[in-house]
Amino acid sequence: MQIFAIVVSLAVAAVGVALFGKTIGHMVSVVRLGQPVRRSDRPGQRSLTLAKESLLHTRMLQWSHIGVLHWFVAFGFIGLFLSLVTAFGQLFDAHFALPLIGHWFVFEWVSEFLTWTGLVAIAGLIAIRLRNLPKGEQGRYSRFFGSRAWQAYYVEYTILGVLVCILLLRGLEYELGAGDKFHFPSTFFIGSGLFGGLSEHALENAVYLVAMVKILISFAWMITISLNVTMGVAWHRFTAWPNIWFKRKADGGTSLGALQPIMINGAPIDFENIEELDEDAALGVGKVEDFTWKGLLDFTTCTECGRCQSQCPAWNTEKPLSPKLIMMNLREHAYAKAPYLLADDDGRKSLSQLVLDEQEKPLVGPADVAVIDEEALWACTSCGACVQQCPVDIEHVDAIMDMRRYQVLIESSFPSELNGLFKGLENKGNPWNMNPSGRMDWAKDLPFEVKQVGTDVETLAEVEYLFWVGCAGAFEDRAKKTTQAVAELLNIAGVSFAVLGDGETCTGDPARRAGNEFVFQQLAMQNAEVFKETGAKKVVSTCAHCFNTLKNEYSQLGVELDVIHHTQLLNRLVREKKLTPVAPADSTLNGQKITYHDPCYLGRHNQVYDAPRELLEIIPGAEYAEMPRNKTKSFCCGAGGARMWMEEKTGSRINLNRTTEAVETGADKIATGCPFCRVMLSDGLTAQQADGSAREEIEVSDVAQLLLASVKRGES
Repeated sequence: MQIFAIVVSLAVAAVGVALFGKTIGHMVSVVRLGQPVRRSDRPGQRSLTLAKESLLHTRMLQWSHIGVLHWFVAFGFIGLFLSLVTAFGQLFDAHFALPLIGHWFVFEWVSEFLTWTGLVAIAGLIAIRLRNLPKGEQGRYSRFFGSRAWQAYYVEYTILGVLVCILLLRGLEYELGAGDKFHFPSTFFIGSGLFGGLSEHALENAVYLVAMVKILISFAWMITISLNVTMGVAWHRFTAWPNIWFKRKADGGTSLGALQPIMINGAPIDFENIEELDEDAALGVGKVEDFTWKGLLDFTTCTECGRCQSQCPAWNTEKPLSPKLIMMNLREHAYAKAPYLLADDDGRKSLSQLVLDEQEKPLVGPADVAVIDEEALWACTSCGACVQQCPVDIEHVDAIMDMRRYQVLIESSFPSELNGLFKGLENKGNPWNMNPSGRMDWAKDLPFEVKQVGTDVETLAEVEYLFWVGCAGAFEDRAKKTTQAVAELLNIAGVSFAVLGDGETCTGDPARRAGNEFVFQQLAMQNAEVFKETGAKKVVSTCAHCFNTLKNEYSQLGVELDVIHHTQLLNRLVREKKLTPVAPADSTLNGQKITYHDPCYLGRHNQVYDAPRELLEIIPGAEYAEMPRNKTKSFCCGAGGARMWMEEKTGSRINLNRTTEAVETGADKIATGCPFCRVMLSDGLTAQQADGSAREEIEVSDVAQLLLASVKRGES
């Protein structure tokens, strides 16, 4: 028995280690096919972030019960590695224990604790998977829809088998007289119950057998994953570490907020000298090798857990976009195409037809011929829910936006509705193609004068804030009411501000999220010049998209602004007693219920969650009601990613999904802090009121309007 166990175990281990090393080398070579990108700044901070996310499971614990279970499985995997070393020793000597620490009670207690907790945890995770299988009513709404089930089961049952073997070995060690119950506090009963009465020779043979089984399970797993390089559910145990370390933000922030510029050879394109660009340079991503090496590492790391899919507004409204499936498809394509990319001209002649076919496959196109379904690509609202939820810091939005850029700039292939958007932005400086001379019309009915730079003030040094009105705030009727409300509140609070009027043009957000980087740069450079000429420093914005672009993206053009959202500024003014909300005199207005919708570009992209809620909670006479999906898990309104200007032709409407949730809170007022959200929720509410599923009294308002109404009560 002993000789058989030694021979089999060492042979399988040798094969496993050899294949494992070879596969890691191949994986590294594939990742290195990607374009350069610098992700090694602030190494100390990156290491701290890695330690925090790993040891504290901060990303995993967004789903608390699963995060706790995963922590015990993950650290059992790491902490119990020495049990594998012990198993090899036990092949040669059934009484073997690790030198120095083998019989140290602390080591033994910790080992048993990790084994039992790991066993309970993996059983829990198996149960969760079985309860959420993509069948029956769950179907596509299971986060495991599209994941490769056999791989997940294999990994889970491998862990289960290893942990059972550890417990059996501990029981055998107890019966062999390795110590008393003090050293085997939670496994002695296994020894006495299962192996009590066996002879020493029989116990030794049992040790050889169980140690061999443990080694076989472990190295069979190693061989299996080595033969399946795209088995992310297993490989993430190794690739998650570098993927977290190389995340975009060294301080641990999510890869949201700013969209990264188009990069060529690791450097942003200089649009002022665009004519000097190499004609072969890729504008965006048109082939899998156009992704950065971090992008290829992202695809490799995807665990197929489906958290991103479960939160995606497009997927939840029956559209073909699943962030998980995009990552999986890109991973499969990258590794299938890799032999062609890694071979020289002579080597390519001997490649299989499957590899050659993969090399010819278009990255984006019709679902039946391309790697990525073009309908799925354009369904993305760039809400960031996928990035927010990913436990291993995959940057889904960057990948999608880079593919859109190539489709627009190189292929000229995009939804026809975007033609109007691009035309309006290029010719009139706004997405609605309105005459720029009407940018000040919103201020005509205000009871005070709104100062305009160049007319009433020479530079912004004469006032405290530049009030960035935005295209929606200037031209869209519902958004104009928000603009007026904010202007009135700032006037009441004695805050000096000025606007640019017709000197303002679109920030470029819709163009950039639609993939048209040229138009974005054109608009952004125009605004940048205005900011420099007027001395803009402090900016307040009512649009979450303008807020994000000015705050996070204009620094890419050398413009540094201190940008604040209007809900943040108004909240501060209330705290400073410069604005005082008053209870309604009419008792029938008391008890009105308000719910709040988090704009994606204010919340997930910029972590502004508290200010608008604090404002709503202090409005006298109102009751605040939270929607089930809120803050980091808030559901999108459907307008981001330039979707405001595209029709939803597949599935149900995102805005109706969100409006239904708001109405079901029983709210009388649905508040938000973004004009895009307000338009989408208002349209959704109108549709529901038309079919009788929502009360006629319900209204959608900006937080500023609700605050203004309560402040004005004190003036009457």
